Amino acid sequence: MGTVVQLKNQINDSYFQLRESVEEKLILTEEKIKAKLVSDVQQVQKMTDYHIETGGKRLRALLTLGSAKLCGYSKGSRDINLAACVELIHSATLMHDDVIDEGKVRRGKETLNKVWNNHSSVLIGDYLLSRCFEIMVEDGNLEVLKLLSSTSSKIAQGEVLQLQHKGEVDMLEETYLKIISAKTAELFAAATKVGAILSDAKNKEKDALEFYGKNLGLTFQIADDTLDYNSELKLFGKKIGQDFFEGKITLPIILLFQKLDHKEKMNLIKIFNKEIRTKEDFNNIITLINKYKIIKECFQKAKHYINLASNSLSVFNDSKVKDIFKNLTSFSLSRNF
Repeated sequence: MGTVVQLKNQINDSYFQLRESVEEKLILTEEKIKAKLVSDVQQVQKMTDYHIETGGKRLRALLTLGSAKLCGYSKGSRDINLAACVELIHSATLMHDDVIDEGKVRRGKETLNKVWNNHSSVLIGDYLLSRCFEIMVEDGNLEVLKLLSSTSSKIAQGEVLQLQHKGEVDMLEETYLKIISAKTAELFAAATKVGAILSDAKNKEKDALEFYGKNLGLTFQIADDTLDYNSELKLFGKKIGQDFFEGKITLPIILLFQKLDHKEKMNLIKIFNKEIRTKEDFNNIITLINKYKIIKECFQKAKHYINLASNSLSVFNDSKVKDIFKNLTSFSLSRNF
């Protein structure tokens, strides 16, 4: 357990070090987001103000600012504008996610769709995306426009793919990876590649940062899905079982199904076919996950992507930002803030 705490502290430090290294630009990014979401329509302003107050780690914005710094971008505000753009895409997808999942709480506060309604929440998500595209057009770089518009399209397709396979406990691991690649990893990859594009980096560096971002995103989502079933999660401060009660099929359930005997498989299918799953159901699943050592297997898979992300940074000269990015590859294992 001591090793886990030590690792957790190291990971948390890398996140805060990244924030500190681009702090002034992050403040300007927040201001850009607020300015861009100003509206004459009172309901729109209320809802966007409420959303901004919920905060968030701003990890994707930090990745854009950090990758730009890693590639030597220093003058101008394009990194700030595009970091805001990436965050707006992320925020829009969260709003749409909460509608699809019928989410009621996010970041400790009621979701927009819970406070207002699904219709308004979907439209505010669309509003954020439209503002984002305005920023892209203002930036004027066709490569950036193509990348971020393509990423938005992939995220939407990932949502549909997840809906298509909802409740399938026998889902292929390959299908799961396609879903999280589209829904999570693509935006991470876009965030890091954008920083390289606006810095006029070489193709080798653009590709390296895109690969880094994608594998960081895969790590982030696999770890997040795994932590939902980790009974030791009080260490990380995240409420466990949320995915289970929402009926989401994630990597722990996919790997568990592969190891179960016939009777256990039938029981697992029965549980996920229920309209409402109980605490007792969840405890039964946790027992099976512990029995078949599923948590360990999931983290081994996450470690594979951590190594890929870390190794991709070898094309860059040694620097403080590079060190932070290397340490950040394990950031997703920490969920205590």
